[in-house]
Amino acid sequence: MSDKFNDFSRRSILKAGAASAFVASTPMFFTSGASAAEFCNTPTGSTVTLGFNVPQTGAYADEGADELRAYKLAVKHLNGEGDGGMMNTFKPSVLKGNGILGKKVAFVTGDTQTKSDAARASAKRMIEKDGAVMITGGSSSGVAIAVQGLCQEAGIIFMAGLTHSNDTTGKDKRANGFRHFFNTYMSGAALGPVLENEYGKDRVAYHLTADYTWGWSQEKSMKDFTEALGWKTSKTVKTPVGAGDFSQYITPVLNSGADVLILNHYGKDMVNSLTQAVQFGLRDKQVNGKNFEIVVPLFSRLMAQGAGDAIKGILGSTNWNWSLKDEGSAAFVKSFGAEYGAPPSMAAHTCYVQTLLYANACELAGTFSPTGVVKSLEGFKFDGLGNGPTEYRAEDHQCFKDVLVVRGNQNPTSQFDLLEVVEVTPRAQVEYDASIMGGNLGPVNAKPC
Repeated sequence: MSDKFNDFSRRSILKAGAASAFVASTPMFFTSGASAAEFCNTPTGSTVTLGFNVPQTGAYADEGADELRAYKLAVKHLNGEGDGGMMNTFKPSVLKGNGILGKKVAFVTGDTQTKSDAARASAKRMIEKDGAVMITGGSSSGVAIAVQGLCQEAGIIFMAGLTHSNDTTGKDKRANGFRHFFNTYMSGAALGPVLENEYGKDRVAYHLTADYTWGWSQEKSMKDFTEALGWKTSKTVKTPVGAGDFSQYITPVLNSGADVLILNHYGKDMVNSLTQAVQFGLRDKQVNGKNFEIVVPLFSRLMAQGAGDAIKGILGSTNWNWSLKDEGSAAFVKSFGAEYGAPPSMAAHTCYVQTLLYANACELAGTFSPTGVVKSLEGFKFDGLGNGPTEYRAEDHQCFKDVLVVRGNQNPTSQFDLLEVVEVTPRAQVEYDASIMGGNLGPVNAKPC
């Protein structure tokens, strides 16, 4: 272990001690033993309820199913069941395997349907009817931003699941919301040098883009970084989420003069658009004296599995991959595989990690109150959760860590060995000043009853 990490680990442990001192010296209003007036959903019985809000139907349902598996596994580990997974590698941690603050963890679920209105409705129900003390989940940035806003209004912590738009911790950031997943700026910053090395500086790109906040953010980031290389942008075309048939959008690419197609699509949309683009023969073409290339800025093992042979050789970025050999990733893959018979996706990974980070923040603060939880998470530095040394930056509640550039494996050894890690991009290359993304966290809301 590096001296650098030892330094920040020691600082984090000191922070934990400071948090404990804070709890000891503050009024009972902020402590776990406070009355139910502390904030509306303060748990008063022997259990604490978490709300898992995932796409169980719709274009991102495959990701949602894996997220839910991860959440259930995290609950088992927090309650002292199973092998403990990454609770054994997470540091600095004060988790004990006896629930959260001595209360057994229970959970309720909702279906976001990959629709903002449905997601807000299910989150509202979990908060008001089920008494959820924290909401987490989602595989769409539109959903994440909508639910984050609701949780801010309700005085509940939101631990974002899979959300990649810059806006989640940019113009739409909120004090009660935290994101572990990386964003589109980081994807562009990581992919840019690799694309230059692989495809050169003289390229013409055509973008097909999911028509909502994530797609817009991904398109802008990819344009910014590729045009900085010298690439030209031929055209950008918005496509509806859940379109299914993308042939009407792919046909014009053939005669556009572009020699790279950038698919700013995710989930089943990416599977369908990539598969159809390959079927249309785009990868067999030569344009401008160059082999035609396809880039998918964000994809996962689940999407690679759905796309089959079409994913081979395709470059993109990912937040995490099950093939990583660090002790945290190995522990999680072993635990998840034993439970479900398959390795976890990056969506599963980030949702499991968010659950542990929330529980640990409650333990550090000695309270479920958002006021204490936010204080524990802001500036928290940790390791052992699969991404190397990581920090929850206080200014915007965005995690900063290394980013993976991956390629669809040309010669997979199993049905799961679908992504080859091309480069681990260091945090320093993808980090940025919080001010460039806009927005204002505002005050923490710990809404009293």
